[in-house]
Amino acid sequence: MKIHIDDKRNISDIQEEFNSVFPYLKIEFFKKPHDAGETSPLSEMLPSDSTLGKWRTRHNEGDLTITAETKVEEVESAFQEKFGISAQVFRKSGAVWLETSATDAWTLKEQNEQGEFMEQEVGE
Repeated sequence: MKIHIDDKRNISDIQEEFNSVFPYLKIEFFKKPHDAGETSPLSEMLPSDSTLGKWRTRHNEGDLTITAETKVEEVESAFQEKFGISAQVFRKSGAVWLETSATDAWTLKEQNEQGEFMEQEVGE
């Protein structure tokens, strides 16, 4: 998948694109970057109805290519390094969303499959 990034895009549009490919994952954006293996405070989460331009530190336009084999840490780093916005991937675990900070080295495919597995476990 290719996600187009520019200042006019709403955060919710990017979230919907990401979630349509990875239904057991979601991406959230934060005011400040987090260290590898660390979580982001929920109080720093950006509102999904705002535009990227309001929060980015780098205002270039471009595409971010993400595949199922892309690692979570690579997605998060790419948003920060290329587009100046802090991202965090979450995985569905039953009825809750968990930050993937402890499993950032997993691919998006692995994360999504784990979320699907947890959904089935909870449903049984």
